Amino acid sequence: LGHALRERLEAVRPFVPQMAEVRGLGAMLAVEFQVPETGAAAPDFARRVQQLAMAQGLLLLTCGVYSNVIRFLMPLTIPDAVFAEALDILERALRSAAA
Repeated sequence: LGHALRERLEAVRPFVPQMAEVRGLGAMLAVEFQVPETGAAAPDFARRVQQLAMAQGLLLLTCGVYSNVIRFLMPLTIPDAVFAEALDILERALRSAAA
């Protein structure tokens, strides 16, 4: 699960300049968002991704000192079809927020 999530995040990264770092181990991953021009934390962008995902039925949690990180920790028993749908929603939310 972690490998599939990391692959999807890294694949969309060139289209989302606010993605500063993808980090974590195994299925527990996080993505940090920054303002590309300054490197400052981008909590508004993280919230936008969260809101866009929520509108499509995917719950995401923001965290971090500046609330500019979204962390992922799905149940290890998640059905493949549900996980695939979540990845699709996540990608749409990231691309929409960056547009």
